[in-house]
Amino acid sequence: MSEQTQQRGTSGARRVVVVGAGMAGVQTAVALREQGFTGAVTVIGAEPHQPYDRPPLSKAVLLGKAEGSAFEVDFESLGIELTLGREALGVRTADRELDTESGPVAYDVLVLATGAEPVRLPGTEGVPGVHLLRTLDDAERLRPVLSRQHDIVVVGAGWIGAEFATAAREAGCAVTVVEAADRPLAGALPAEVAAPMAAWYADSGATLRTHARVVRVEPGAVVLDDGARLPAGAVVVGIGARPATDWLSGSGIELGAHGEIVADDRLRASVPDVYAVGDCASFPSARYGERLLVHHWDNALQGPRTVAANIVGEAPAVYDPVPYFWSEQFGRFVQYAGHHASADRLLWRGDPVGPAWTVCWLREDRLVALLAVGRPRDLAQGRRLIEAGTPVDREILADPARPLKEATAR
Repeated sequence: MSEQTQQRGTSGARRVVVVGAGMAGVQTAVALREQGFTGAVTVIGAEPHQPYDRPPLSKAVLLGKAEGSAFEVDFESLGIELTLGREALGVRTADRELDTESGPVAYDVLVLATGAEPVRLPGTEGVPGVHLLRTLDDAERLRPVLSRQHDIVVVGAGWIGAEFATAAREAGCAVTVVEAADRPLAGALPAEVAAPMAAWYADSGATLRTHARVVRVEPGAVVLDDGARLPAGAVVVGIGARPATDWLSGSGIELGAHGEIVADDRLRASVPDVYAVGDCASFPSARYGERLLVHHWDNALQGPRTVAANIVGEAPAVYDPVPYFWSEQFGRFVQYAGHHASADRLLWRGDPVGPAWTVCWLREDRLVALLAVGRPRDLAQGRRLIEAGTPVDREILADPARPLKEATAR
């Protein structure tokens, strides 16, 4: 990023255009108004629906307990222009124009909040009965599948796969989860932490098949690489997500190794007066000493406040949060805060065979991350310890009968 880009301010902007009407985009627009921005604010979304929250899609909406999850935001009273069903096609940064399928849109400041899109299983695009779960339309297509109690094969035992399997079992479906790795959550957690989670599938009545790859999907069946044929009235693919940034090709905006927009610590992209926030952007973390790409709801909620502050204010606002997310699966509330690396020391707090336990990760004598299963107080207190960055007492940390807040070393 050039020195000129670093020094250029945006406080004189007259029109801010936000691309993306999900959590990150909507919260950016709202934060601009809350922080006193009086210029024009336009939010452009590709979907035709009123902007909505995504977490309920895999739970209440999917099971028919809610019709939708629209944000309770009065865009009109906030003076926010909302343009829906309009796909962004490219950016001409030299002209300060966003190209859309309905024509160009001029901007003074552009905020990119296009989120992520699910990774498709090769060879299954357009195959009947194969589903993704990312949008409201996806959830509405899957809802009658669950109500008919089909045999369902879930491809991928990550967070979204586990959440969907949970909902499908609650609906009374027979569920088989197929995972190429040797354990669930292989990309997120070490083997010793993921191991007790594998038992949750059987406890719920779902079948988990690891070391298994899908060769092809046939009408009514999924064929695995070992020759097994799994009955499948429907197939749900949950093998990950990637930043929705293909449309930025040729824009001059720097993209990273995962296709994400490379932002600085103020969430500015590599060209003047362009910001990036949420699932589509990575940022450098001084706290963890590396660049982070966080695909979770809390990041899409917190980042917009930094973007708005840097557009509106004179003093720079730096973004370096303690990442946080939660997952509800198989009757358990799972929370994670922080960021761990393979070299960090792992410390158990409680018995993983039991209903409630916590895992902590330490870097030298400081807590850098924790995973709490059914222990929300551990999560809340541990998150504060991570934010403080103070040394901790490992003996207290490992004792589930002691509050985590007592672990600050004296």
